[in-house]
Amino acid sequence: MSDWRGWVWAGLALSLYVFGGLLIMAGLVMIGILGTQDLWGWGEARGLGYLAFGVGIILSVMGVLIMRIMRNRGVA
Repeated sequence: MSDWRGWVWAGLALSLYVFGGLLIMAGLVMIGILGTQDLWGWGEARGLGYLAFGVGIILSVMGVLIMRIMRNRGVA
């Protein structure tokens, strides 16, 4: 695998990991602090918080898995 592809995969993995962490924190804020407030007509903050929390966990796990696969295969 060429060198630039490894950098692309590394950037993707790190981006997923960081963006997932931000979604987890935003979800916790929406669940804990905003509670039953309506967010811009999209729905209750608690429901959107659970959605953001779940998607954030999935993205963070995907980022970590990509990093581990890259390390085990010698790409990074």
